Amino acid sequence: MRRDVRILLLGDDGVGKSTLINSLIKESFVANVQHVLPEITIPPEVTPDNVTTHIVDSSSRPESREIQATEIRKAHVICIVYAIDEPATFHRIGVHWLPYIRSLGVNVPVVLVGNKIDLRGDDVSNKRLEDEVVPLMNDFKEVETCVECSAKQPLNVSEVFYFAQKAVLHPTAPLYDSREHVLKPACVDALQRIFNLCDLDKDGVLDDDELNEFQRKCFNAPLQIQELEAVKEVVREHEPDGVNDIGLTEIGFLFLHTLFIQRGRLETTWTVLRQFGYGDDLTLRESFLCPRVEIPVDCSVELSPKGYQFFTELFQVFDKDKDSALKKSELEALFKTSPGNPWAHTAFPQTTITTELGAVTLQGFLAQWSMTTMLDYQLTLRYLAYLGFEGDTTTAIKVTRPRKIDRRKGKVQRNVFLCYVFGAPKSGKTSLLRGFLDKPFSDQYEPTARPFAVVNSVEIKGAEKYLVMEEFGTQYEAEVLQNKKKLDKCDLLCFVFDSSDVNSFSYVVNLRKQYHLDHLPSVFVATKSDSDLVLQRHEIQPDVYCRNLGLAAPISISVKSRQMADLFNILTAVAMCPSIATPPGYLESNAGTLRMKRYLTAMGVAGALIAACLVGARLYRHSGPSP
Repeated sequence: MRRDVRILLLGDDGVGKSTLINSLIKESFVANVQHVLPEITIPPEVTPDNVTTHIVDSSSRPESREIQATEIRKAHVICIVYAIDEPATFHRIGVHWLPYIRSLGVNVPVVLVGNKIDLRGDDVSNKRLEDEVVPLMNDFKEVETCVECSAKQPLNVSEVFYFAQKAVLHPTAPLYDSREHVLKPACVDALQRIFNLCDLDKDGVLDDDELNEFQRKCFNAPLQIQELEAVKEVVREHEPDGVNDIGLTEIGFLFLHTLFIQRGRLETTWTVLRQFGYGDDLTLRESFLCPRVEIPVDCSVELSPKGYQFFTELFQVFDKDKDSALKKSELEALFKTSPGNPWAHTAFPQTTITTELGAVTLQGFLAQWSMTTMLDYQLTLRYLAYLGFEGDTTTAIKVTRPRKIDRRKGKVQRNVFLCYVFGAPKSGKTSLLRGFLDKPFSDQYEPTARPFAVVNSVEIKGAEKYLVMEEFGTQYEAEVLQNKKKLDKCDLLCFVFDSSDVNSFSYVVNLRKQYHLDHLPSVFVATKSDSDLVLQRHEIQPDVYCRNLGLAAPISISVKSRQMADLFNILTAVAMCPSIATPPGYLESNAGTLRMKRYLTAMGVAGALIAACLVGARLYRHSGPSP
């Protein structure tokens, strides 16, 4: 909501524009005032909505035309004043003033002000006012209302400026179609979303507790039992389907807001909309969806305990059949208050843990949000807002320590890790990622056409960590490996080669050589160990190549036979202790140390790796003598 309102008074000469302003300021009538008063500023503390109000007078004389046009363009709301004893001044509203405002390209609310009602005598009311004004309102949608007043008595003077303020701060036009007497579609959509968010148990009705929680959130004041019953009785009287034995239905909720607007209580509906993040155009404000968060270079973003709690509770609410998994219809219901499933354009749900029927488990749901937060925290912030996170959405995430500091210290305190997977076509990268999620193995080869990321939780010494594994396919590998920012975001590299293909190992060696990747922790994986092992067509065999780098020998696995050698625990442990899988030459040149790491053979590496990582010991042991 804006913090200032600029009100311009227009109208023919002699209708009392300057006198109206003077009567408001002095609270009394002054017969002789100057032709055009200087701009008046009213401080926020004396206005109902705590906004600074600027009131601008104007002249309709020809010599003032240019100044008048400038002020029209600056105004937030325009009061067109006419004299009730001069019908011509009212007639000119429709034939001159409103068309003139439009001709300047200005589209702001307009309040019609009938001055000098004291001339009617004792009975100042006008029973024909609606008949006179409605045709104008039908032709000019910018006209919000009409107020009759007397600057002389004074009568209704403060109301003129109150309605002008209200037309800016709580406009009718975005909410209500005055011609059809119905809520506009955008308003209906927003209120339906709010209803669904407030329906905490998702039974399609707001019971008394949910109504009071809504009242507390929007107005900081719960309703008494008698007040609740009175509200429901009003709805029941006019809209029988708006209330049932449990409480207020969506139909009843929409009816109440229609009633508020028709009775001039637009501030009620606007308070609700703004409390739920809507701006004047009835879209969610960007500052509400994506509040500013400072993410230092080389840091990542994770869900905080509050974030995990929110998504856990959300899962439980929408798991209607209580089978500990969300099927497609339940996911659609969960994302009903948002633009839709945020992963619709990915391979989801094949990116996380599901049941055999494809329903997402709680473990998979939390893992998917962990991956989303790491890869695109702004998307997570938006969906926290869409899905109804209570309070500041930035409290649902946390920023980690920079990766470079972690690598220098040799230990990582984060909970979500990113592993890039590279390898030749047909080396088994996709099968490896699917195996991480315990998906069925397929012999059918499909080349990776676009980046594919999966996530699962890994338990390390009783603590749950999340490992994100991402492959890119040959089409995008070069783009990633040439992108320093992209590489800085990953925690380790996994180089995959097919132990039954003589050319497979050369592919990953050439990648490392071409893109100078010694600074990143690396793990080599030999896939298809269930097939016949062949000598690689490379000048150095994989074991010797890794030994020369000071790294562990390649880990042999078979996804097809489900012989995984605790690979995913190893990868997570390496991400937690990156120095154990970084070539010693790089560490020595950067840290100035003279140590040489020892290595274990592939047999038994997983247990030793994890245990050693957590106590800060060396992980792999070279099979040869110590230097």
